[in-house]
Amino acid sequence: MTHRFKAVPTFWKSFHKLSPRQQAACRRLWPAFKQNPFAPQFKTHKIHALSAKAGETVFAAVIEADLRVVFVQRGDLVVSLDVGSHAIYRT
Repeated sequence: MTHRFKAVPTFWKSFHKLSPRQQAACRRLWPAFKQNPFAPQFKTHKIHALSAKAGETVFAAVIEADLRVVFVQRGDLVVSLDVGSHAIYRT
């Protein structure tokens, strides 16, 4: 499946707060994420509490040890909602 991608302003705000190393990790893995956000390397999983709160399935993909991208999939559109540590699950 070919995906389209969109990032909400909250994602970009969080992205710019990341360390340069974390930003580089996101940029390095972006092509693979764009190819398939559900690829095994990302250990993509549902975030049940956020899904219940949002009223739609919210996923998290692991970029590195404590760096996640939180997103939803709406048909062929993947919407990146936030990026950061596990703390973003509580927002």
